[in-house]
Amino acid sequence: MAKTSTFHCSVITPERPVLECEASFVSFPAHDGEMGALVNRGPLVCKLGIGALRVESPEGKHTLFVDGGFAQIADNHLTILTEQAKKKDEIDVAAVNALMGEARSMATATVEAVEAKSDAIKRAAIQIKISKS
Repeated sequence: MAKTSTFHCSVITPERPVLECEASFVSFPAHDGEMGALVNRGPLVCKLGIGALRVESPEGKHTLFVDGGFAQIADNHLTILTEQAKKKDEIDVAAVNALMGEARSMATATVEAVEAKSDAIKRAAIQIKISKS
């Protein structure tokens, strides 16, 4: 059996598959910090956070915005299931800037409101950063 230096990576939203490729390295935002995956990584299931998903593949590098969901790694196959995934060219910078303005003006009367404001700002900031990279 031939040795391989890649594994399969799938990024899927409820609407569509966003990315299907062979990858040599993937970094994704877990709920408690950044996680990385290489070929032959042990099995893993984890909750995703809000952030940038970075994929290094033989075809080049991909950076996507992901918003929560789950990641599963098993048998050299990484599956990312997320509510929202956007490639760099799918990010509408004007809309994200408007969302940032709305997020900054959100009320913070309760703990839940503070968390919602923080998450909204993080969503917008990460998309702005990805669009500029």
